[in-house]
Amino acid sequence: MHQRGLAAVSLAAVTLCTAVCGGCSSNTKTTDQAGSSPAATQSATTSASASPRASAGAGGGTSVAVASVGKFGDILTDSQGKTLYLFEKDTSSTSTCYDACATAWPPALTTGAPTAVKGADQAKLSTTTRTDGKTQIVYNGHPLYSFEGDKAKGDTNGEESSAFGAKWYVVNPAGDKVEGD
Repeated sequence: MHQRGLAAVSLAAVTLCTAVCGGCSSNTKTTDQAGSSPAATQSATTSASASPRASAGAGGGTSVAVASVGKFGDILTDSQGKTLYLFEKDTSSTSTCYDACATAWPPALTTGAPTAVKGADQAKLSTTTRTDGKTQIVYNGHPLYSFEGDKAKGDTNGEESSAFGAKWYVVNPAGDKVEGD
């Protein structure tokens, strides 16, 4: 009876994971009835909700896409269509944006390998591990961020902002900053 109860809990966790993110990330392990444990079930549930911005792509990670946005032309967006930015203070693939900076400029996080869709270049995608252990998406060597002031798809309110020691720019599909007029 105990194994049957654990199997039901595991099935519920997998169902929740599928409903929340379209499938579990590639680093989430599922086990059969005999190998199920409450810790494994908790891990599956935690992985599904690790990042509210993360939306599973084909590889289990967050999708990065290209969208045409007004005067900027084609720029990178996250899986919900929100604009992605680079921070000029980041001089390598390691983020320098933490604490209050990361509140205003949330890092683009993923729970698996990020996936390029709709014109983004898969070869330019990679990840970096943040000091809190979360995985941030990197594109063409730049850690990516969204901006708390962007409320809808296509908003670019953070473009050329000077905050936390450097400027912020939207990113084109080549992985370069886009400067406004």
